[in-house]
Amino acid sequence: MPSEAELSRLANQLFGEISQEPKPVDQHPMAFPASSEPTLTAAESLPFQLQPPGGWQPSFSASQLTAPQLGPIQPLDAYQIRKDFPILDQQIHGRPLIWLDNGATTQKPEAVIERLNHFYRSENSNIHRGAHELAARATDAYEGARATVAKFLGASSSEEIVFVRGTTEAINLVAQAWGRRELQTGDEIVITHLEHHANIVPWQILCQQTGAVLKVAPVDDYGQVLLESYERLFTARTKLTAFTQVSNALGTITPAQEMVQIAHRHGSRVLVDGAQGVAHEQVNMQSLDADWYVFSGHKIYGPTGIGVLYGKRELLQAMGPWQGGGNMISDVTFERTIYQEPPNRFEAGTGNIADAIGLGTALEYVSNLGLRNIAAAEQELLSYATEGLCCIPGLRLLGQPKEKAGVLSFVLEGFRSEDVGSALNQLGIAVRAGHHCAQPILRRFGVETSVRATLAIYNTKEDVDALVAGLLRLTHGSPRKRP
Repeated sequence: MPSEAELSRLANQLFGEISQEPKPVDQHPMAFPASSEPTLTAAESLPFQLQPPGGWQPSFSASQLTAPQLGPIQPLDAYQIRKDFPILDQQIHGRPLIWLDNGATTQKPEAVIERLNHFYRSENSNIHRGAHELAARATDAYEGARATVAKFLGASSSEEIVFVRGTTEAINLVAQAWGRRELQTGDEIVITHLEHHANIVPWQILCQQTGAVLKVAPVDDYGQVLLESYERLFTARTKLTAFTQVSNALGTITPAQEMVQIAHRHGSRVLVDGAQGVAHEQVNMQSLDADWYVFSGHKIYGPTGIGVLYGKRELLQAMGPWQGGGNMISDVTFERTIYQEPPNRFEAGTGNIADAIGLGTALEYVSNLGLRNIAAAEQELLSYATEGLCCIPGLRLLGQPKEKAGVLSFVLEGFRSEDVGSALNQLGIAVRAGHHCAQPILRRFGVETSVRATLAIYNTKEDVDALVAGLLRLTHGSPRKRP
């Protein structure tokens, strides 16, 4: 580790001359003046070995941040993968774009963009009912995408795949099409403290409609679900369990398979929110055994406005429609309507045909890279980023679960999260700042907002170095060292 004098010299080299005394919080310049622009570029690494601050002892080593049961892997070249994503080849405020807001949305590979372009140039038509060539092409492509999703998830049939607008709509569909019919006053729904608002609010609404009771499983100080406490919540009245596969605020990878087994052992149906997990961890519906699994296309390199509800076939067949209209009917008179079999029963009206097809292409792209390879690469980068962030004076990482996806949520002492995000934006670095639609779990850790950097297949160690350098510059300090 360099001496303090060497660290000071290197910090000055990176950021320009900096004061030994940090400015008061309300005087920190969020838009950095040109005269103090750092010389570090996105392609350069920090010229010293980052070390955790003195007195800080993690409850785990960075090498323990590994996804479970990866199996044999093939290394991925993030620099080569970046070439597939045209949006990354641009500058923001005169600096190369560094996209670390993947938890909000991932960027799209050229293959997906070109597939959408081809659809609108050569196949655009409504589906299922046309008697012409373009209708046949569009229908084949749409249903082909459904089959791709089924294969990707390990579903037993494409009939178990329903296209929706996204995770939020999928959860609301289950709440209304299944929950309003099945739940009564005094019945119980179990969720966890980790949930996104989309996996809280629909169940609150359902409880208001039916008289059911919402129960919340706690997490420990590391952001891990307390399984014993989770299981103690179950009673004979527990009819539904809904939990996230990966926390969007902390990155916690929940023990999903064990949680599903516990719920089923107590006679509860289970919905797994895979929005943050589907792009990072291989899933198979036969082994997971969830009753429903939901995710959004734009979280896995696909288009926005498209998502998936997987449901066990017998459950979908027992569920009534959520919305009525064209496409979901078999026969209509003024006296009665006969509905289509699933999945068409739940796809009223003209759906998002092009983006469903684009999602199929995105899943093929991810499958070609390999989910196990992706998980291994992201875990390596997560370990590197964790070590780097722990060197920032006054930075506090939220949650330290042993099993974690590529989410780095933190607060910086003396700075508002929004100001940190704005300052990084001036350096071309895109992060999320706010409550991340997960206010309960942030409040569990004593904060209202945080800065969140989230990793993806096209992120590199140089991206992380630029993030660390930007934060160091903002704090007007140099890396802390062990005593």
